[in-house]
Amino acid sequence: MHATPAFPDHRADRARNRLHAEPTRIIEIGEVTAGIAVPEPGGVRFFASSRDFAPLEGTVFRSVEQAARAARDRFRSQTRPRAGALGERLRAV
Repeated sequence: MHATPAFPDHRADRARNRLHAEPTRIIEIGEVTAGIAVPEPGGVRFFASSRDFAPLEGTVFRSVEQAARAARDRFRSQTRPRAGALGERLRAV
């Protein structure tokens, strides 16, 4: 016969509070720090930590995972050996 007290739902208020918002994420590829993904309305904005990732600077991604994927792709494209360089090392003398 006891009525359940109505508790206010504070989730909407917490979502607006920066203390309860999604945290900034560090994106690392192996031992290399690519940058950070800062939450903003509509996704996360990428800030590069080195010139290798500068082309991604300021890009807004839908998710941290999408930003990390773009950073991994960029890292792979920068670290792949060129076909000519590999062929020269394998050439018999």
